[in-house]
Amino acid sequence: MSAIDEPLATPRRRRADAVRNSEAVLEAAKAAFVESGVDVPMREIAARAGVGVGTIYRHYPLRSDLIIAVFRHELDATAAEADRLAAEYPPAEALRLWSQALARFVATKRGFAGALHSGDPAYQPLPSQFLGVLAPKVQRMLDAGAHEGTIRGDIRAEDLIHALSRLADSYPADSGGHTARMSDVLLDGLLMPPTGQA
Repeated sequence: MSAIDEPLATPRRRRADAVRNSEAVLEAAKAAFVESGVDVPMREIAARAGVGVGTIYRHYPLRSDLIIAVFRHELDATAAEADRLAAEYPPAEALRLWSQALARFVATKRGFAGALHSGDPAYQPLPSQFLGVLAPKVQRMLDAGAHEGTIRGDIRAEDLIHALSRLADSYPADSGGHTARMSDVLLDGLLMPPTGQA
């Protein structure tokens, strides 16, 4: 490596470390919120993430900052899963598989539902962001299915997301697969019968 390259290498390493630390903190916070709620001590989150408490406070000065960051991180992951599935599977199958990703998101959100409904103004934009991010992606799957004749054409993404979310929220400790079964029943109602069948 030349002397010219050397000054650039250290900042790159620092940026990579910062990204890794940020991911580790968000994953640790998500797990801690699901297990213990949003009042879990920051030192416990830091220990799970393998960082110092100061690292968390440097990026998330308020607890609400961390809660919002976890929410948005999981929302982005659920949206990315919709894109991936839509590219790899027929629309009806993509929707069925995506419903499982949404159920995982709802299970994560359950851990900080109290905070989200606390009346704190910091959380007010999140419900509209939830639909604003996910609905266009789900609507594209619905429209693709309607175009190929496998999914009814009168379904709005917002209604489907609400219904699937309510189903997932109905089984907080879903060890028996109730959410998946009931989601399948709901999604079966969207399907068009094969050509030639009544």
